[in-house]
Amino acid sequence: MASDIVPIQLSLTEGDLVTLWAPRWREDGEEWEAFLGDDESLFAFPEVAQLAAFVRTATEHDLIDHPAWSVVPDLTVGELTPQETQRYDIVGVPELAADDPDTWTVGELAEISDMVRSIADVCELDVVTEVLDSAPAFGLLRQGTLPFVGREGARLWSQMVDTIAERWDDVIDALDDLVDTPEVDAAALAAAEKEIVIVDEADEAAVITLDEDGDEDEEDEPASFWEEVGIDPVRITTRDGEYVTLRCYLDDAPIFLGSDGKIDVFTSERALARWIGEDGADGHDLVAASTWSEVVERAAVGELEVEVDELNAYTLTGLDDDITEGTLAVDPSQLELAVELLLDVGDWADDDDAREALAESQPLGWLVSFVIKPDPTRLAPSPPFDAEAAKFRELVEGFTARLAVH
Repeated sequence: MASDIVPIQLSLTEGDLVTLWAPRWREDGEEWEAFLGDDESLFAFPEVAQLAAFVRTATEHDLIDHPAWSVVPDLTVGELTPQETQRYDIVGVPELAADDPDTWTVGELAEISDMVRSIADVCELDVVTEVLDSAPAFGLLRQGTLPFVGREGARLWSQMVDTIAERWDDVIDALDDLVDTPEVDAAALAAAEKEIVIVDEADEAAVITLDEDGDEDEEDEPASFWEEVGIDPVRITTRDGEYVTLRCYLDDAPIFLGSDGKIDVFTSERALARWIGEDGADGHDLVAASTWSEVVERAAVGELEVEVDELNAYTLTGLDDDITEGTLAVDPSQLELAVELLLDVGDWADDDDAREALAESQPLGWLVSFVIKPDPTRLAPSPPFDAEAAKFRELVEGFTARLAVH
């Protein structure tokens, strides 16, 4: 697994605080995990500029001996800003747990509880560990929604919700007591704050330029039929061949041409258009799109032209072999698109296998994250990558089994 130092955001009683986390890494035959802090406190800051000032000047803390620390003081404020996937709303857990155990709720709780447990393990917060161990459901969150289906699943979920209602304040109190915000060098802080102003001004100028360019593009290029109806033709290349299908998003949820987890795919654009006009007007999930009738009308009179944008062309072949060879052998763009497709199909089919395997806490997920989201704080993952390649191959095989070829 990669040795990284990751900026994270923890939402606690005093608000959103940023700090650094070093996920588990191996050194001298031992496994370690650490946070920015010392023997008594976890150091966290209300502003990223304060974090930047601290890491650029501080010489004593628990991450100083981490194998990747040497690059951290040179990171920009932007690089020290936590990504959306590394923001943990700890004070919001009771409200989150009050929702039904859908994919999003379970996934969010899994991420937060994993982070809280890591802090408890590293910083020896026995009360936090006790709370997390008092409800078995905390340990099942990584399995997705499946453990919470049926009567027994409802009981497990209810027990965890009750535990959160009764004892989550103990968790928050322990973390509040642990966190400390050290003073930072005034000159370093001023430099970091100036860096933010420069970045903001550059971003504003870029937005204005992009808006102007976008206006010009909109004037020059009218929207295509598929853009108007909000449905995308998709091309998928597997070891068995090249196929075309359709996909749209309803309330940000992916919907594919198909039903019951099976995707209707075709060997050519013409075959897809002909099928829609003859047999494919209904009987699949895309009928839920309000614009589907427009697609059917065009197909019925032979005027439906299916054209696949390159952004919707997914090639699944060869990636497992490339992963085996190492991260430098993997095409980041091909991998990112493949992951997008696997996650979309999993969400549509209510199958959590891809989302669980590609989570950053898993070996394959860490490798994928390293390839598609380069970060100067990361050391390259260490070979061999046979297990990661085998897991990716398993996900692709599961996906291809869903294809119903017409």
